Amino acid sequence: MTLSRLSLVAATAAMLMVVATAQIGGQVLQVELWCVAKNNAEDSSLQTAIEWACGQGGADCGPIQQGGPCNDPTDVQKMASFVFNNYYLKNGEADEACNFNNNAALT
Repeated sequence: MTLSRLSLVAATAAMLMVVATAQIGGQVLQVELWCVAKNNAEDSSLQTAIEWACGQGGADCGPIQQGGPCNDPTDVQKMASFVFNNYYLKNGEADEACNFNNNAALT
């Protein structure tokens, strides 16, 4: 992954941050989880997953539409990560809400 792509992923992840807290022995442990597209996922599989999530899945895909702040047709993985995380959040951060035919993972 190039530095520029890594920066984009990091920026996207920061924008999509989910913070879960758990108490362990009186200390608060913060765990940040994001549902993102897998690096080895094929663009065509990601595009199919995006279409499902934006349609039947009910994800908010406005930001990846043309003119939106997360629209980048040259980086399907970045747009898929945005959509996947939105769907994950809308579905209660359940592990099973971050799969997309094995094209996504929690990180």
